[in-house]
Amino acid sequence: MLEIKDVTVQGSTRRVVDGVSLNVAEGEIVALLGPNGAGKSELVLGIAGVMPLTGNVLIDGTEVATSSPQNVRAHGIAAIPEGHHTLGGLSVLDNLRAAGPTLADDALEHSVQAAFEIFPELREKAHLAAGSLSGGQQQMVAIAQALVSRPKVMLLDEMSLGLAPVIIERLVGVVRSLRDKGMGILLIEQFTHLALDVADRAHVITQGKLTYSGTPTDLKQDRGILERAYLG
Repeated sequence: MLEIKDVTVQGSTRRVVDGVSLNVAEGEIVALLGPNGAGKSELVLGIAGVMPLTGNVLIDGTEVATSSPQNVRAHGIAAIPEGHHTLGGLSVLDNLRAAGPTLADDALEHSVQAAFEIFPELREKAHLAAGSLSGGQQQMVAIAQALVSRPKVMLLDEMSLGLAPVIIERLVGVVRSLRDKGMGILLIEQFTHLALDVADRAHVITQGKLTYSGTPTDLKQDRGILERAYLG
């Protein structure tokens, strides 16, 4: 469904992503692990059209590598950057409505209500400013925003960052449910054990290059791969 071929992202002083190739299939969670500064977030921003890249980004065979962020999302790729980003001054409901500008009114309302079905705790806070919510609730809003656009693939960067264990468990349940419904998910996660428990496949990125691609089981059994990636 999502194919990344030989993607390079150039930072201000160096290549932050260097020739990365990977894919995410329908109904699959792919974990991308690596230390801070390895290029994980930059890869997500490049795929999403926020940072310029070279290489190929294809969704169902359609090239979107040079597209605007709006066009990338319209083709079915929804990125959720780290940091629980919401439109803090707008209500939860307006945050969700703002995420579907290309949808007809009835389709948008259906998508918003579907997002509330996944996160019923947000329905109770629909008319509160998103910025007034807890960090965990704001992360739910960020994921719900992505869902409103009806993505085929979700790029989820540091879902658990700064959140309480009970909220992380709740979000992991949502991610598994979305996978079971056929969505492809690229999961970037600081807690390697969490990512390996939920993922179907895993990659490790170090200094912008993939240094491991395989199964979570094999990665768990050879902890030296992660130790070398994180500790050098």
